[in-house]
Amino acid sequence: MTLQQFEYLLAICEHGNMLRASKRLGVTQPTLSIMLRKLEAELDVIIFERSNQHLRLTEAGKQVVKQAKDILKATETLRQTVAEQRNLLTGRLKIGIIPTVAPYFVPQFLQHFLADSRHQNLETSLSEMKTEDIIPALLENEIDMAIMATPIDQDCLLEIPVYYEKFHAYISEKTPSLHQKAVLTPQELASERLWVLSEGHCLRNQIMNYLCLGEQNTEQIYQGGSFATLLKTIDALGGCTIVPESLLGDLNTQQTNNIRPIANPEASREISLVVKDDFAREKLLNEVVETIKQFVPEEMLDERLKRFRLRL
Repeated sequence: MTLQQFEYLLAICEHGNMLRASKRLGVTQPTLSIMLRKLEAELDVIIFERSNQHLRLTEAGKQVVKQAKDILKATETLRQTVAEQRNLLTGRLKIGIIPTVAPYFVPQFLQHFLADSRHQNLETSLSEMKTEDIIPALLENEIDMAIMATPIDQDCLLEIPVYYEKFHAYISEKTPSLHQKAVLTPQELASERLWVLSEGHCLRNQIMNYLCLGEQNTEQIYQGGSFATLLKTIDALGGCTIVPESLLGDLNTQQTNNIRPIANPEASREISLVVKDDFAREKLLNEVVETIKQFVPEEMLDERLKRFRLRL
């Protein structure tokens, strides 16, 4: 068995038939068919059921494909780790980030990270993803790291706390019973028309838990897909929501006047850098952490992150 055989196998899976896969790989269809038959013979297993030009993975084939992905991923990680020992950062860096942090985090991270000449050979990308999508993507190695709210209940993921941010209330001028107050309580917010993000956003669950609202108690709850939508809708129709501290810098003057602190109790959340616990690219992880330290205000940084550095 060779790595090339595994690469060809994954191409067949991706494209669904031999013809498209062979064009993608730049080889002839007979060459690809011979490779597949040879791999099946070496493993003594049928990988695909063949019918009318369509290929469907057998149960055994699904296991072979899963192992092939793991082997190719491990091989690429090994290459990158060896390169990093020569002080070279190569390969990919894919970071998933929750939407409620992305507007604050993405521009500053890319500005600092891409300005470093040591990172020029890295294929760097950041993608906004809901928490419910980030965790499977990490586990399946579709992304390398994540910036998300923690804690999360996954033993095989390592959480590196980055910073803590407070929550604030956003109140429409059309809701004078709350807008005229200097400080608000969770009970007061829960009694008004409450706007929250749609399901799948971790912040939605955090707000619901903080206000002691179950999903069945939805008479006063209205949903939106983003904070931009929520705030404009609240401005137009009245009501309130809860926003993270990192969002405040993006508000205009009028919107800033709608912000109120929350007390009894205060609310906050932890934002962490999350990787799999077997993440092997220590130098890359250190570089990402050092970049984050450059733009997150020191008073917000977690004390553990200030001291964080993996020994190489």
